[in-house]
Amino acid sequence: MSTTKRNDSIKCSFCGRSSKDVDSIIAGPNVYICNHCVMSSVDILRSNSAAFSTPAVKSRGLKTPAQIKKALDDYVVGQESAKKTLAVAVYNHYKRLESKQVFSDSDVEIEKSNIVLIGPTGTGKTLLARTLARILDVPFAIADATTLTESGYVGDDVESILVHLLQNAEYNVQRAEQGIIYIDEIDKIARKSENVSITRDVSGEGVQQALLKILEGSIVGVPPKGGRKHPEQPLININTRDILFVCGGAFEGLENIIQRRIGKNPVGFGSDVHTMTKAERQYVLTHVEPDDLLRFGLIPELIGRLPVMSSLHPISREGLLTILTQPKNALVKQYLRLFEMEGVSLEFDHGALEAIVERALERGTGARALRAIMERAMMEIMYQLPSKEHVTRCFITKDTIENGAEPVYTIKEQKKTA
Repeated sequence: MSTTKRNDSIKCSFCGRSSKDVDSIIAGPNVYICNHCVMSSVDILRSNSAAFSTPAVKSRGLKTPAQIKKALDDYVVGQESAKKTLAVAVYNHYKRLESKQVFSDSDVEIEKSNIVLIGPTGTGKTLLARTLARILDVPFAIADATTLTESGYVGDDVESILVHLLQNAEYNVQRAEQGIIYIDEIDKIARKSENVSITRDVSGEGVQQALLKILEGSIVGVPPKGGRKHPEQPLININTRDILFVCGGAFEGLENIIQRRIGKNPVGFGSDVHTMTKAERQYVLTHVEPDDLLRFGLIPELIGRLPVMSSLHPISREGLLTILTQPKNALVKQYLRLFEMEGVSLEFDHGALEAIVERALERGTGARALRAIMERAMMEIMYQLPSKEHVTRCFITKDTIENGAEPVYTIKEQKKTA
């Protein structure tokens, strides 16, 4: 192989440039390449090498864990641990899927890690799932465990939770097999008692048994349009091995089981009885262990298929106030937009917002109580407002929230005609 520049009749075999148009040409057996094409080839090889050495997750545009959590922060207040757990789980799930393509001949097989979210009602479990569906470009479905029964009984079969995922994937089976399913109210299918019953628990332990093969990974026949299966119906086979399952539930009473394990169990007169304070009760769920879920009523096989556990704590007074005003879907912002459509500027006194939060704390249902209180307080105002003329501003006071007093309206002055 040699380098030449003198013979003007020699041209690059790739780009067609003559030797006088380039700095140098490398000659091979009946072939020539100029310095420009050499540099271009080096750039191509470098880019291909970088694409192969970098996990393919980057190439598909999947957000990093920090980016996923930041997107969740725009809609969900607090619950830092749960958001980080979900962000890492989703990111690792898709790295796992890509590893099958990039390292198809690898002797290391990465297993999926399904998640269970534990927390009182109104702490944001379902909101976290819905927000994930919004920010991820993947098929996503939410199922309710309370509607499920053991196969063959009145109610939905467990396989029906895959129908929603298939529909959201526009019946693309390959895409559906890489989706995420959130199963809400998973605690409602707990065994009704620790003792083995002589009758079938068709909406409790029976559902848990039916969920095992789906969570672990198996090929499941799904009716394309939902409903119950029958022999004449064609089924779509879905492999659930690569579907990530996130389960959530309030697990009411679980904190008492945890307390009995980690706290004192006084016996007899004069014992030092330890009663949980409100703060201790709020955060005792952070100490949850698989054995606690077993005593609650989940079967060991199901607990083993949910290796990642994350707890959500009740929302504080400051957190509820932030939920009212700060997130992109904040209630106050929603009402501001509704009044803006009427051409009216809506304002809330700080005391009014605090009154809403105070009532929500009294109800004890978390952030879910905020909307009910707001709807009740604003119903009469929104009923009357479209009929009022020349109103430009509506100011909600504390008295409006607590006693139903009329808000302060600002009326646009009309020019007097001669």
